[in-house]
Amino acid sequence: MPSASSAVSDSDRPVPPSLWRDADFRRLWMGQTASQLGEHTTLVVLPLFAVLTLHIDPGRLGVLRAVGQAPILLLSLFVGAWMDRWRTRTTMVLTDAGRALALGAAALAALLGWLGLPALLALAFAVGALSVFFDVAYQASLVRLVERDRLVAGNSALEGSRSAAQIGGPALGGALVSLLSAPLAAASGALFFALSFLSIRRIRRAEAVPERPEHAPRVWRRIHEGLRFVAGDAALRTVCLASAAFQFSFAAVMTVYLLFLPRELHLSAAVVGLALTAAGPGALLGSLLAARLPGRFGHGAVLVGAAALGDGVFLWVPALQGSSAVTVPALLAVGFVFGCGGQLVNVTVMAVRQAVTPDGMQGRAAATITFVGMGMTPLGSLAGGFLAEEWGLRTSLLVTAAGMMLSPVIIALSPLARLGRELPAPHG
Repeated sequence: MPSASSAVSDSDRPVPPSLWRDADFRRLWMGQTASQLGEHTTLVVLPLFAVLTLHIDPGRLGVLRAVGQAPILLLSLFVGAWMDRWRTRTTMVLTDAGRALALGAAALAALLGWLGLPALLALAFAVGALSVFFDVAYQASLVRLVERDRLVAGNSALEGSRSAAQIGGPALGGALVSLLSAPLAAASGALFFALSFLSIRRIRRAEAVPERPEHAPRVWRRIHEGLRFVAGDAALRTVCLASAAFQFSFAAVMTVYLLFLPRELHLSAAVVGLALTAAGPGALLGSLLAARLPGRFGHGAVLVGAAALGDGVFLWVPALQGSSAVTVPALLAVGFVFGCGGQLVNVTVMAVRQAVTPDGMQGRAAATITFVGMGMTPLGSLAGGFLAEEWGLRTSLLVTAAGMMLSPVIIALSPLARLGRELPAPHG
C-alpha cells in the first residue's frame, strides 16, 4: 500500500515528465489517439449515413448499432483470456491494419454504389470485433509499459487522447457525411487506423508477458478464473454492475438521440456532429481533473459525484424544442458536462481496476468488465429502437436518460464510494 504522501504527490501532476520522455509511451499515446479518432469518426459516419442516406427506421438503426456492438458480448471474455498470454503491441498493430482495410473496402463499395444496409451491417460487425481486440490490448499494455504508481497519470494521458478523438471525430464524421460523400467519410476512418498502425508498430520495449505454464489451462478455465476473480472482489463486482446499468441505458439513449436531433429538432448532420463533439472538450477537462481530484477528495467521492452529474445532465435534453436559438448551445452544454463527468469516472475506475488486479489477471479482468458492461450495449441499442417506435422519440429519450441514473446509485451504495485518496493494493 503506497503512503498517503506518495498518493497525493502522484495525483497532483497530470503526467510525470518521465512518461513523456519515454519514447515508447509517446508512441502508444499517439497510436491510441489516432485509433480512437478513427473509431469515433466511424461511430458517427455509419449511423448518420444509414439515417440520412438510406432513411432507415428506428428499429433498423437499433439493429445496426447492436450488430456493431455484438462482438463485445461475443468475444470479450475470450480476448481477455488470450491477451494475458499475447503481446499487446502485436495485437494492436494487427487490429489497426484490419480496421483500415475494412473501412477502405467500405469506401470502395460506396463508390460503386454497393454500400447498402447489408454491407453496413457486415462492416459494423467487422470493425466492432477488431475494436474489442484493440481495446483489451491497450488497457493491458499500459500496465506492462509503466510503473504501477503511475497508472493514474498514464491513464489520464491515454484518456486525454480519447478526449481529443471525441473532439474531432464526431464533427469530422458529421461534416463528411453531410458535405462530401460516404466514401470519403469511410476513408477518413481508414486513414486514422493506418496512422495508429504506423505509430504502435514502432514501440521497441519488450513486454513483460506473464510466463506461460508448462501445462497452460484451457481457455475456458482461464475465462472462469477471470470471472471468479472479478465476481469475488467487491470493488470490481460493483464496477461491473454500474457499468452494465450505464452502458445499457446509454446505448438506448444514443439510439434515440441520433434520431431525435435530426428528426425532432431538425438539425443537419454537421450540427449533429457539432453537438456530439461537445463531449470531447468536457472529456479533456475530465481527464485533467482525474489526475488531481481523487488524490484531493478521495476516489469514492469523485466516482459518485462525477457519475451523478455526468449521467443526470441528459435528463434536460427532452425538454428542448425545435431548432431555437437556445437549442444548440444547450446541447453543447449537455455534451460538455456529460463528457467531463464520464471521463472522471472512466479514468478513476480504470486506475482502481488496474491497481487491485494482479499482473497476470489484467487482460481477463478488463475483458470480464467489458463483457458485463459493454456487453449490454447491443441490448440497449435494440431497446432504444423499440421504445422510439412504440413511445415516440421525446418520451423514449426521457425514459432512457432516467435509466442512466441507476449507475451512480449503484456506486453510491457500494464499497467504491468509501475509497479514499490512496489507490488500494492488488487483491488475490
